[in-house]
Amino acid sequence: MSLSQCPVTESIHHIDGVIGKGGLSHPKSRRIAEEIHSLLDDVAWGRAGDDHLPAVRALIRDLLDDEHAPEGQRLGQHLHGIMETHGEVFESHVKTHNCPTETCEWLTPAPCQMACPAGIDVPTYVTLIGEGRDAEAIEVIRQDNPFPWVCGLVCTRPCEFMCVRGRMDSPVSIKFLKAFAAERAMSEGSYRNPEKGPDQNKRVCVIGAGPGGLSAAYYLALKGYGVHVIEALPTAGGMIMVGIPRYRLPREVIDREVAMLEELGVTFAYNTRFGEDVTLDDLKSRGYEAFFFAIGAHKAYKLGIPGEADFPQTMEAIDLLRRVALGERRVPGKRVVVVGGGNVAIDAARTCLRLGSPEVTIAYRRTRHEMPADEEEVEQAEEEGVRFSFLTIPARIVGADNKITGLNCVRAQLVKREGSSRMSPVPVLGSEYTMDADVVISAIGQKVDQLCMGDLDGMGWTRRGTIDVNMVTMETSVEGVFAAGDAVTGPATVIEAIGGGKRAAEAIDRYLLGIPQPQMPPVPVRRRREACIEVPASTKTVIKRPSMDMLNLDRRRTTFQQVELGYTENMVREEARRCLRCDICRRCGRCVEVCRDKMGISALEMGYLDFDHPGHTDLRVTEERCIACGACAANCPTGAMKIEDRGDERLLILCGTILNRQKLVFCHSCGKAMGPKKYLDFISQRVKSAGQVSADALVCESCARTKNARFNVDTMLV
Repeated sequence: MSLSQCPVTESIHHIDGVIGKGGLSHPKSRRIAEEIHSLLDDVAWGRAGDDHLPAVRALIRDLLDDEHAPEGQRLGQHLHGIMETHGEVFESHVKTHNCPTETCEWLTPAPCQMACPAGIDVPTYVTLIGEGRDAEAIEVIRQDNPFPWVCGLVCTRPCEFMCVRGRMDSPVSIKFLKAFAAERAMSEGSYRNPEKGPDQNKRVCVIGAGPGGLSAAYYLALKGYGVHVIEALPTAGGMIMVGIPRYRLPREVIDREVAMLEELGVTFAYNTRFGEDVTLDDLKSRGYEAFFFAIGAHKAYKLGIPGEADFPQTMEAIDLLRRVALGERRVPGKRVVVVGGGNVAIDAARTCLRLGSPEVTIAYRRTRHEMPADEEEVEQAEEEGVRFSFLTIPARIVGADNKITGLNCVRAQLVKREGSSRMSPVPVLGSEYTMDADVVISAIGQKVDQLCMGDLDGMGWTRRGTIDVNMVTMETSVEGVFAAGDAVTGPATVIEAIGGGKRAAEAIDRYLLGIPQPQMPPVPVRRRREACIEVPASTKTVIKRPSMDMLNLDRRRTTFQQVELGYTENMVREEARRCLRCDICRRCGRCVEVCRDKMGISALEMGYLDFDHPGHTDLRVTEERCIACGACAANCPTGAMKIEDRGDERLLILCGTILNRQKLVFCHSCGKAMGPKKYLDFISQRVKSAGQVSADALVCESCARTKNARFNVDTMLV
């Protein structure tokens, strides 16, 4: 099948055009068109189920049958014609999740966007930041993540791990660019909510004011639902408020972004525990029609060793962090041992230092290389004076007179176990020893507290003790009840909870409107296609990722002031220019192949195009070898590679990176640009050119033919 555009995509664009031009003044027609758009979006991305196309056809019939809305009838006729003519294309999108027209490949998102659990359009907002359009960047981010400032400070940045620039030198500092833009937009008063949709006259209750619950509340409020949030804590934020210390995430940041939800009409009830203060039946009696649970994983695992329950100086890291976040500033002890190797263990250890504990040690049963904690957090902890005891297995907490005196430990060695890719710690016989301690803090993980769910009949649970949901729609086994966040995934990241909350909001909207649910997980959406920032290859190659300025060590050890001081504006704008714009270049390698194999030039040395096995890369080599023939641009399927004549120069540009810039040669007769000298020399070596008239003058082929024709006529007359 050969089509210039996928019929599914054409239908979506046609609806966008009709709605965007105000072509649907009748409210009913507009609502039906939006529902068709939502269903076709699932079809286009290969996540539709068997009910989608029948639902689309039924909605089209509704448009056709409404005699009071002629503009809706015209839209219905257009869509009906497309589906009748190209029905097999629509069916293929649903059944095979492929586009048979082969015209949808340009929709493939960049690796950074694919890696983001919330699907944020990273290349677009990085480009906007590079151009100084911070408020617009925040608008783009908040289409997929309502908390860019929070994530700009504490995100685990999976996008950066997949950044193609990291295959050249180091990843673009995506996380800190987001933080800068959010702070700047908030400071300037340009951080604003988008317009809410029309009132749906339906109410949704969110249980849990953590990042997952707040995200669902945000997107549901934008869709026009009345949203009420119930929270057991005295403040919003959940784990980002009581689990992440203020030196990493200032409370003001959380408060400012939560206030944006209140502006949308979201209401909160704090110090309200589900199952105790309120039940599901109570909420239903108040008119709530759908429920979203984002209760987190606030219950800590026990160490399971003798002596753990015998001393009051044994505590859980998550409990310590919660008490400190809510205002407690008591010194835990003089010699603190934190057991664990994740971010919570690092946070607990650094918090103890700030509370005044002079000696803090982290005991971890594997090596530093196996620690799941963020590498930057580990390095900062070391700088501040936290000690590490690796390959250490706690065996018993010992003490006297109701006080801890030490932690008995055993040395470990790592061995390979069959069926596992991770090395496992095994005790070394005869290696027992005692670490001096007066406080032992457990930080080996958290789980969901099922008791806080109350008597919720029919709720399904997994073997891991998490809520069992359909991971596409976040639906639970209870009708009208959805869930996401740590309660579903187990202890995970802020951005994963946000992504789950966003998916749940979409599913709740469909549930309340009676629209069929998608069968496949959502594919990240390209929000825009911004023009690339032009940077010479010589500059693009040498710009280095900036280092983060830090609060001085004395302040870090004694206060909860923010440790990372952020980038300067110049750093941010320069860093954004390092982006390779992989949303446009799909790294197919056709440009390299045609230059090397067809033209025999080998001017493109871009080893980073092979994502799994990157080779030597030097974008500056192109200018040395390239003849500016344009074969690479002519064979680029996405328009990433371009060749342009500007003034007296020809430029070869890859996603804004100016790879080559050569002076043009102009026709001596008519003044037309003929190409750079390198290109003309290349052609003249292979083809006998009619353009050469003298050593110093060149004419284009047209002028040469005219001159030769005149010469032949004059000869015949003579």
